[in-house]
Amino acid sequence: QVQLVESGGGLVQAGGSLRLSCAASGRTFSRYTMGWFRQAPGKTREFVASISWSGSITYYADSVKGRFTISRDNAKNTVYLQMNSLKPEDTAVYYCNAGPRLGIGANDYWGQGTQVTVSS
Repeated sequence: QVQLVESGGGLVQAGGSLRLSCAASGRTFSRYTMGWFRQAPGKTREFVASISWSGSITYYADSVKGRFTISRDNAKNTVYLQMNSLKPEDTAVYYCNAGPRLGIGANDYWGQGTQVTVSS
């Protein structure tokens, strides 16, 4: 079992930055792909970024490429999402995701989500 707790969300103006963190419990963290998904009001949950267990492979949604960076610290059981040049359309609840599959699909474990609001 893996438990995930996100933090770092908040309100920011367009063009600003935020860094989300996801702290994981469980001994299998370092073996798992970690990812971020988001869900805006009235929309389905969508993939944002993911990172392999070693950190050597990353995937990004086209909408965030060049603006967001995913990273992980296996010693701290934490994955990060650095979000720069934020846009109002980035407003959503951001969810941390973990599991064995690498790629843009969702894995089995989810956090509770953290709200990101970007004002214009």
